[in-house]
Amino acid sequence: MSDFVLQLLGGLSYATTLFLMASGLSLIFGVTRIVNFAHGSFFMLGALFAAHWVTNWFPSWGESAPLYLLAMLLGAACAAAAGALAEFFLLRRMLGAPELYQLVATFGLSLAMHDAMLWSFGPGEVFAPRFPGLSGAIAIGPNFFPSYQLVLIALGPLVWLGLHLLLKHSLFGLRLRSATQDPQMLAALGVNPKPLMLGAVVLGCALAGLGGALLMPREPANLQMDMSVIVETFVVVVTGGLGSIGGAFLAAVLIGLVHAFGIIWFPQSTLVLVFLTMAVVLVWRPLGLFGLKPSVIHGPREAAQIFRGLAISAGWNSLFAFVFALLCLLAWLGGPYWQTLVADALVLMIFGLSLQLILALGGLVSFGHAAFFGLGAYGAALSNSLWGANLPLALATGCAAALVVALLFGAAVIRSNGVYLAMLSLALAQVIWAGATQWVDLTGGDNGIIGLTLVSPFSRPFFYTGLVGLALLAVFGLRLLARSVLGGALQALRDAPLRAAASGLPVGWLKYRIFVVSAVLAGLAGGLFAANKGAVFPTVASVSTSVDALLVLLLGGVHQLWGAVVGSSLLSYASAVLGREVTYWRGLLGVLIMILMVSAPSGLLPLLARLRPKQGAEKVLG
Repeated sequence: MSDFVLQLLGGLSYATTLFLMASGLSLIFGVTRIVNFAHGSFFMLGALFAAHWVTNWFPSWGESAPLYLLAMLLGAACAAAAGALAEFFLLRRMLGAPELYQLVATFGLSLAMHDAMLWSFGPGEVFAPRFPGLSGAIAIGPNFFPSYQLVLIALGPLVWLGLHLLLKHSLFGLRLRSATQDPQMLAALGVNPKPLMLGAVVLGCALAGLGGALLMPREPANLQMDMSVIVETFVVVVTGGLGSIGGAFLAAVLIGLVHAFGIIWFPQSTLVLVFLTMAVVLVWRPLGLFGLKPSVIHGPREAAQIFRGLAISAGWNSLFAFVFALLCLLAWLGGPYWQTLVADALVLMIFGLSLQLILALGGLVSFGHAAFFGLGAYGAALSNSLWGANLPLALATGCAAALVVALLFGAAVIRSNGVYLAMLSLALAQVIWAGATQWVDLTGGDNGIIGLTLVSPFSRPFFYTGLVGLALLAVFGLRLLARSVLGGALQALRDAPLRAAASGLPVGWLKYRIFVVSAVLAGLAGGLFAANKGAVFPTVASVSTSVDALLVLLLGGVHQLWGAVVGSSLLSYASAVLGREVTYWRGLLGVLIMILMVSAPSGLLPLLARLRPKQGAEKVLG
C-alpha cells in the first residue's frame, strides 16, 4: 500500500511540472494561435539560470530559503524576458501563418536558444543544492517521500487557481479572453491586442521558466532538458485540449500518474504508455478532453495553393532530368566525399517527396513523418542482420513494416487534422523512437544495428545509379499523381474540405489512401538510408529527422514539383559545410530557419520565379 501511495505522490509531483509548462503553452496558443515548439527552451533557460545563480555565481543564496526562492523567481524572470524578445522578433510576425510554418519557425528558435545557452552556460550539468528546510523526507509506512515534492504537489492547484482568477476576474483576463475569441473586434473597440499578446507570451514563458527552476533541487540542470520536457508537454496540451487551462490541469495529472505507475509495471515502455494515452483520448475525443471548437481554434485558413510545375512541357522536364543526372554523375566522379554527400541528398529527397505527397496534395500536416522512415530503416536493417536478406528483400521488408503501421495508424487518426494530426504523428514517431531505444535486445538500443551488408564496394555504383533513378521516378510519379483525377480530388479537399464532402467525394478514404502511399515511400527512403549507411540508430525516428523532411520542402517550396530536389540539395550541402566550419552550427541553422519562415515561407523556387520576366516564368514553371 505504501508503494502505491509513493507512486501516486510521485505522479502528482511530476504533474505540477507538466502543468506549469502546459498552462504556459496553452496560454500562448490561446491568444496567438501559435504552437510554440521552443517552449521547452524557456523551461531549460529558467533551470540553468537559477542553478548557476545558487551554485556558481552566488553560492551563499543556496543556504537561505528566501534567497533560494528569489533565485527561482529570477530564473522565471529571465525566461520571461527571453519570451518578450521572441514575441517581438518572431512570434508576432508568424501570426496568421499556417500551423506548419509556425512549428518549424519555433523549432528554429529552439535551435538558436540551445546554442546560445551552450555558449553562455557551457556544456556541463549543474547540480544545485537541496532547498533549505525541505531537504528531508516524511515516512509513509516503511518508505520515505521527499518533503520538497509535497510542496510541489500543493503548488500545482495554487497556480491553476491563480490563472483562473487572473483570466476570469481581472480586466487583463477579460481582454485576453476577448483577444482569444475575436482580436479584430477587440481592436475595433479601441483595445490594442499586441500588448495583450506580449503579456500572454511573457506570462507563459515565465511559467515555463518557473517550472524549470522548481525542478532544480531534484534534478541537475543540463542542455538536454528542453527536448525531453517539450514532447510530454505537447502530450498534455493536446490531451487536455488546445487553449484550455483546466484541460491542461487534468491532463497533467493523468499523464503524471501514467508516467509514475508505468515505471512500475512497464519500465521499458513508459514513454510509449504516455503517447498511447494521448492517442486513445484523441481517438475518443479528437479535440482533446476540453478542446475549443475548431471555429475558435483555427486562425485564418491558408489561401488555396496551386501546385506549380505540372504544366512544364516534356522537353523542359527532360532537360531538368538530364541536368539532374549529369550533376549526379559529376558528383560521382568527384570522389568519395561528393558521392556520400549526393547519396545522402538523394535519400533525403525521396523522404521529402513522401511528405510532399500528403502535405502539398492532401493538406495533411505531419510532424512525425520520421516514424515511417525509421520503420523502413529498421525493417531493412533487421531483415539483413537476422535473416541475411539482400537489398531488394530488405527494402521490401522496410516498406512492409511502414505499410502495416500506416494502415493501422491511419485508420485511427485520419479524422484529425491541423495541429492535432501533427501531434498524433509526432506521438507515433516518439513511440517508434522509444521502442528503438528501449528494446535493446532487438534493436541494440542507442548502439544501433551496425555492420549491414546490403551494399558492397562492388555494387556501390549500381546502388548509386538506382538512387538517382528512384529519385527521378518519385518526382515524375508525383507529377503524374497531381495531374490525375485522384490528385485533383485531393487538392479539392485540401482547399475546401466541406465543399468536397458536399460534392460527394469520399474525403476520409482519399486522405487515407494518400497517407498510406506516403508512408510506404517514406519507408522506402528509410530502407535506402540503412543500405547506404550500413547502420541504423534510433535517431532515424527522432524529431530532427522529421524536421529535415519539412525543411527540404520549405526550402524548395511545398507546392513546387521540383521543390524537394532543390531543398534536399541545399540542406545537405549547407549541413555539411556548417557542421564542418561553424562551431555553433545548430544555432546558425535555427536563425536561418526563422529568417526563411518570416521572409520566404513559400520556399526559394517562387523567389526565383519572381526574378524572371512574367511571361517566361509562367511558361517554364507552369
